[in-house]
Amino acid sequence: MTGDSGTAALPEIGRTLKIGSVAVNYHDTGDGTPVLLVHGSGPGVTAWANWRPVIPTLAERHRVIAPDMVGFGYTEAPVVRFDLDLWVEQLVGMLDALGLDRVHVVGNSFGGAVALNLAARAPERVRDVVLMGPVGIRFPITDGLEAVWGYEPSIPSMGHLVRDVFVADSSAITDDLVELRYRASVRPGVQERFAALFPAPRQRWVDALALPEDELRRLAARVLVLHGIDDRVIPVEASRRLVEILPDAELREIERCGHWVQIEHTGRFLDLVQDFFARTDGA
Repeated sequence: MTGDSGTAALPEIGRTLKIGSVAVNYHDTGDGTPVLLVHGSGPGVTAWANWRPVIPTLAERHRVIAPDMVGFGYTEAPVVRFDLDLWVEQLVGMLDALGLDRVHVVGNSFGGAVALNLAARAPERVRDVVLMGPVGIRFPITDGLEAVWGYEPSIPSMGHLVRDVFVADSSAITDDLVELRYRASVRPGVQERFAALFPAPRQRWVDALALPEDELRRLAARVLVLHGIDDRVIPVEASRRLVEILPDAELREIERCGHWVQIEHTGRFLDLVQDFFARTDGA
């Protein structure tokens, strides 16, 4: 599989794959056992913005596929609304179109809930699952998540989210990342689309993303959960409860880390994820 990193002007744009009526923007690079990366739900998010620190290293051992989910980024869909069924169908449709039987799945936050639902509904398509600060179990919505889903566009607002809400140490955040996320959040139609996904009252969307406990107890996949102890968006207590319910799960709590493990602790993230996948891949 040849590399795919967008263009110098717009690195967020990769390839296009038509799934039904949806034109999915996705990145596809590297060779080896495929890994599907599912991004979070913050304003201005794209697969590239969420995963750019880790894609090159993961692609040294794996074929890495990172789509913009429906409602986010540069994926185009005729109707955009909160629809967990549609997000799972998007991923299954992508695997079918790309000829991939089974993949490792990595889900960040909202993407963690989508990854868990994919593993529950299509277990034959999933090898191992890695979750980062995931939704997936019910918890009282945090002030941080309210701020994320209630975002109103401005550079100061985006700077507050990226520096004060998403991470524990703001020194890890560059002005370029703030600008990247802000520019993405104010493209024509993006904010209207984002606001329509998670309107108030927002506790209902946490509950809607959560799997029932009986489904979690039946999950066949091995699961690694990574969670920053200082996460202000998803409480670490939610992941502690999640691993108690899942039949084959382990939790790694990351010190001095907020919601973005892959950005604040890129090396640790890569070591933990690649070691976890190697147990199944036999590397």
